[in-house]
Amino acid sequence: MPHASIIPCLRYRDAPGAIDWLCHTFGFTAHLVVPGHGGQIDHAQLTLGNGMVMLSSSGRDTVYGRLMRLPEEIGGYQTQTIYLVVPDADAIFVRAKAAGAAIVIPIQDEDYGGRGFTCKDLEGHIWSFGTYDPWAE
Repeated sequence: MPHASIIPCLRYRDAPGAIDWLCHTFGFTAHLVVPGHGGQIDHAQLTLGNGMVMLSSSGRDTVYGRLMRLPEEIGGYQTQTIYLVVPDADAIFVRAKAAGAAIVIPIQDEDYGGRGFTCKDLEGHIWSFGTYDPWAE
């Protein structure tokens, strides 16, 4: 299975907590975690299937870091979201609710095929999960 060539990048105030939460709740695996000073995360790579997200701690004063904002810093809005193809959206929906994710679109069968839902993680990033696989069409 080829690896994804598009990798979303996120920033978190509590990156160590986000890594734990994303792994426990959504099923990611910590592929690489580079700790920084004072409990910060300089860089992390989390994998799920053949996909990956990269993340780090917010507040790092770098050229790249100055280009990004946390959702709370822009009124909770997003300029992009992440969709993950999963075999069982219902199971992840149950885990997400139990872990405190804010469900913004409940689990449902989609008109275009598949079943899915959308939620916000504990720092407001939007994640969608569904069984619809656009590559399979």
